[in-house]
Amino acid sequence: MHMLLLVLDLVGTFVFALSGGLTAVRRRLDLFGVLVLSFAAGNAGGITRDVLIGATPPSAIADWRYLAVSVLAGVITFYRYETIERLRNPVQLSDAAGLALFAVAGAQKALAYGLNPAMAALLGMLTGIGGGMLRDVLVSQIPTVLRADLYAVAALAGAVVVVLGSLLQLPPMATTLAGAGLCFGLRYMAIRHQWHLPVARYAEKPDTDSRS
Repeated sequence: MHMLLLVLDLVGTFVFALSGGLTAVRRRLDLFGVLVLSFAAGNAGGITRDVLIGATPPSAIADWRYLAVSVLAGVITFYRYETIERLRNPVQLSDAAGLALFAVAGAQKALAYGLNPAMAALLGMLTGIGGGMLRDVLVSQIPTVLRADLYAVAALAGAVVVVLGSLLQLPPMATTLAGAGLCFGLRYMAIRHQWHLPVARYAEKPDTDSRS
């Protein structure tokens, strides 16, 4: 199970680092900026998870492979941005896959460190969306993961499946794959059909104190 979680983490890191690199190139950052944003997007969720559950130093800092896959993703996006942009649909699917992998791996690791089921599910979601949140904050925009395409909802759903499987004492491998499949499926359908959660209606009140 440990090897499976490591593979899920590394694949998810690469996918989200790719997303960070794409955003950095669009914002016209230099090579160093692209590499930094790639590392931040690929590893912020995992680092946050590890710090909160007491797994220090975080895997992304203690294991050189996390840095290696982040740098690889950054270099690819810096030198082959046009090629990746032409593969928009596969990149979106990869992003959905990365979200699923991080969400279930985060939940499994939280359970392994003895967290209660509710917190394990929340940490699984945070692992999935943390990198995207930091990526968007670093480029001064409202985090997309909190407001579009069921991003956080899909991550939470995948993590909940993992937690329920643990409570029911089902095989960890099966529940991990089921959770990842649910998360990926929800995210894919949200992209394909432009699903969104309802947005609260808000009418800004006129400034009655303003003077003409």
